[in-house]
Amino acid sequence: MTADIVNLRKARKVRERAAKEKRAEENRAKFGRPKAERARMDAEEAIAARRLDAHRRETVETDDGTESDGGPAS
Repeated sequence: MTADIVNLRKARKVRERAAKEKRAEENRAKFGRPKAERARMDAEEAIAARRLDAHRRETVETDDGTESDGGPAS
């Protein structure tokens, strides 16, 4: 009826290592994108921003100092 002797210090270290590895795995998934993938995503975002700016209406400043979109007077 003897129980296995457990070194509490070793058990604590094993538990802390497992928690640290889990946190590291989450960070790898969150931040660990390859450089090529980051560059591709940046390029896609830049293209989307340019496309959005290309569809923007020009603003025209009127005589009284206010800005108008150049459309019909309302």
